[in-house]
Amino acid sequence: MASSWSGKRVRLRAIEPDDWTVFARFADADGCGQGRTRLDLPRSAESYRAWAQEQAVAECDDDRFRLAVETTATGELVGTVGSHRTGRPSGWFEFDVTIGAEHRRKGYAAEAVVVLLRFMFAERRYHKCLVEVLADNEASLALFRRLGFTEEGRLRKHVFSAGRHHDLVMMGILVNEFDQRHTMSEP
Repeated sequence: MASSWSGKRVRLRAIEPDDWTVFARFADADGCGQGRTRLDLPRSAESYRAWAQEQAVAECDDDRFRLAVETTATGELVGTVGSHRTGRPSGWFEFDVTIGAEHRRKGYAAEAVVVLLRFMFAERRYHKCLVEVLADNEASLALFRRLGFTEEGRLRKHVFSAGRHHDLVMMGILVNEFDQRHTMSEP
């Protein structure tokens, strides 16, 4: 393995200002797709430029950050993964992963999540990771189950999207569960 930020298929890296064009293309192709909980207003090219620029210089504030996911084979940008909420005193964090529609079902999301979790558990010493998934997002539920996450709860009719309310499933994995499946150290 080349670095702690790489797997066989993907490498996690900082978001660069020039990445904005790919993220804009993902949003145009995806609409209200995987991982989205609501339909957003159309965004200007300038808003994507500004977002990518902000991400490129953002500090890792309280272990909250966003990284680009690119393929190791070609270096193509395929999505993002990041920690977006932390409970440092209690030792938990939440994350999200988004892969562009044309790059899904190739193992990129699973590997990006494993690389992120390995960092957060081994280096930042968190003991629990949480993720929220819309109950009708079968692909994401299956992905997280395969990775070892357990359903911990369900918020009924909690998210309004596409004209109706959806249940929100809370899933979690503990550091020892992760280590048994994926090992804390790099292979």
